[in-house]
Amino acid sequence: MSLTPTGQLFGNDLVLTRTFRAPAADVWASLTDTDRTARWFGPWKGDAAPGRTIEVQMVHEDGQPWMEMTIDACEPQRRLALSAVDEQGSWLLDMVLTESGGVTELRFTQHLADTAAVGDLGPGWEFYLDALVAAREDRPAPRFEDYYPAMKDHFDAQR
Repeated sequence: MSLTPTGQLFGNDLVLTRTFRAPAADVWASLTDTDRTARWFGPWKGDAAPGRTIEVQMVHEDGQPWMEMTIDACEPQRRLALSAVDEQGSWLLDMVLTESGGVTELRFTQHLADTAAVGDLGPGWEFYLDALVAAREDRPAPRFEDYYPAMKDHFDAQR
């Protein structure tokens, strides 16, 4: 299978977008409801509120580890910002929804400290966002092997 990468690097921001024929409230639920996030990324648990920390299970990663994430901003149906620190470094994620005429665009941004690993990160986020699309359309999840290393050069070339 040959997929076309969509992500772009703007300075140190890795930006990917997906468009849904659905209201923002429905797409928001796909990003925030644990039963729905479990279908494409992983379930989460905890007291979800700005400034609070939740635990998110990474179901597509080896060992399906749990990761602590802080909710930095939560503006229902518009913006969710999360951050985490793990052995690979800091993760600063920002998801913004814009609805127009029953179509909602998700603009996903990872704010990077530097772009050295963008060739590894970009294909991963393409995979996860396509998994979101598949879950919303009740289709089988994509295969990570179709994304990496096939998309690595696209992202590395933007550094």
